[in-house]
Amino acid sequence: MRKSPTVSALSDIAAATRRYSLVGMLGWQDVRQRYRRSALGPLWLTISMGVMIGTIGIVFGTIFKSPMTEFLPFIAIGIILWGFISTVITEGCTGFIAAEGIIKQLPIPLFVHILRMIWRNILILGHNIVIFPIILLAVGKPLYWTAFLAIPGFLLLLVNLTWIALILALLCARYRDLAQIVGSVLQVVFYLTPIMWMPKNLPKAAGLYLLDLNPVYHLLEIVRAPLLGDFPTTINWVVACAMALVGWLIAIALYGRYKRRIAYWL
Repeated sequence: MRKSPTVSALSDIAAATRRYSLVGMLGWQDVRQRYRRSALGPLWLTISMGVMIGTIGIVFGTIFKSPMTEFLPFIAIGIILWGFISTVITEGCTGFIAAEGIIKQLPIPLFVHILRMIWRNILILGHNIVIFPIILLAVGKPLYWTAFLAIPGFLLLLVNLTWIALILALLCARYRDLAQIVGSVLQVVFYLTPIMWMPKNLPKAAGLYLLDLNPVYHLLEIVRAPLLGDFPTTINWVVACAMALVGWLIAIALYGRYKRRIAYWL
């Protein structure tokens, strides 16, 4: 008896989750392969990002006339998290395409390739996040106890990024030009989201559109605000949770319907 699309999708996702050891090995191997024969390995990313944060922080902090003790940690964690979010979304577009050889040769759950990509970027984020405490020490700002709230915030961010990556991997396997559109949209979203500029610098009227109606801002804020000693607002949590619920319902429906066709699209 043939499974329903929803059951088929959930079965594949559950099977992939049980293969966590395979996901961990593949993700770690990706990072090692990318920096093979490099003396510093992924620390090159950390060094380059640290230099970029320091340069941009000083320049834009001077332009906006913001105190460095406040602006530098803000822009540091913002750029680090945005780098993680944008990379997951961008690489999500090629999640299945990049694994074409494995998909056509080995009968492993397709969702493994999405988890592999997510884990790979978590490892890179782990290297980059060390910049943040260094910045706090440099400006003499403590890490508040609210930082513990960043843990559930990050988990909720992962839940949202996973369904986004799954949908994009599915759609881009069928429509290859979509990846270019996603890249262009991300560039626009970067400037519309408070990463290079602080929300308090916005006029109140503009804040309604650039903050409250910006889903990326809410996903960013549930992790960034606790690390900066603030509490995410109720709206931040509600929007992030609603996105996770609605997004996964759509992702499961699409994945269950078109999962069998992915190998033929590649």
